[in-house]
Amino acid sequence: MSEEEVRTLLSDYTITLEQLPKIYQDDPAVKAIGGNAGDVIRIVRESPTAGRAESYRLVIRRPKK
Repeated sequence: MSEEEVRTLLSDYTITLEQLPKIYQDDPAVKAIGGNAGDVIRIVRESPTAGRAESYRLVIRRPKK
């Protein structure tokens, strides 16, 4: 998502970036779209019963063990 889209998202939901659900940058879906730590990604799910659902995730690095 663009920086402007992220600002609008955070403003619309009155949340901070840190309050978004997280997804690790080594997740196969994140790798497939070229996501990097700090990016916000939009996930769109289509269903015949639920219609269209959008969710958002903040891409983070996996903590070192």
